Amino acid sequence: GMRALLLSLCALALVLPSEASAWGFYAHRKTAEIAEANVSPEVRAKIRRLLRSKAMLGTPECSLSSIEDASVWPDCVRRDFSRWGYTAAWHYRTAPICKAYNPRENCPGGSCVTGQIERSHRVLADESLPDHVRLEALAFMVHFAGDVHMPLHSGDREDRGGNDRETDYGIVPSLNLHRIWDGPLAERAISDPARPVVRAYSAAERTDLGGGTPADWGRESWQISRDFVYPTAFDTDDACEGELPGQTKLSQEDIEKGVPIARRRVQQAGIRIAELLESAFAPGPLPRPQRN
Repeated sequence: GMRALLLSLCALALVLPSEASAWGFYAHRKTAEIAEANVSPEVRAKIRRLLRSKAMLGTPECSLSSIEDASVWPDCVRRDFSRWGYTAAWHYRTAPICKAYNPRENCPGGSCVTGQIERSHRVLADESLPDHVRLEALAFMVHFAGDVHMPLHSGDREDRGGNDRETDYGIVPSLNLHRIWDGPLAERAISDPARPVVRAYSAAERTDLGGGTPADWGRESWQISRDFVYPTAFDTDDACEGELPGQTKLSQEDIEKGVPIARRRVQQAGIRIAELLESAFAPGPLPRPQRN
């Protein structure tokens, strides 16, 4: 009865990450679908070949049969804390919005989202490694390239990327700012059937949406947090003046202003994942690791 329901809800709360760290399931899968629609048939075939080694990873409870599965696999495996807890810090690199952006801060030993995109890309590109090692790298790369585009995985106002700010979403009470940008706002931004985000993009669109390095993508997210997410949520011109309240709400108008920004971040993530995949699978010398 009610007691069993409460117990199961408590158990669920324990497995949910304390630092919410997924761009919502739906947004991640969409970035992977965009990427898949914009890579060459050769790259799609190479991805399919790597997916055949999934049993070697020993994570049967986390599906890994497609690039869409790969895009959410890192959030699934991290529930198994004893095996994968060490990856928790890889999903974000929150930079304080009230200080100058420093791409080298808060990333000890590469344990942050930008460091792990680069590491995963190098591992995926290394054809001397076993398929299942490269498949794990592919899943991390696709997932983290999504995460770094979610503004609050890179922008922070001493609140764990908005996790600690209770925020109403229109008429829905008591979510938090991070969760809104992860979930309902992103979902609304990419759900308009009249403007599908999953399609083959033109060369001009790919030029507009693509390019840059993981550090650049983190800087873009940090800037969106600083210039749009926090000021809009707290109705202020400067989110760094004085203390921000612990509680706020996004009006319908705020949400409508956020939608095109969230939509563009999902599209950029998808096209940039396609570029990462193309370059990782391209024949030729390996990219040299960037030393911080």
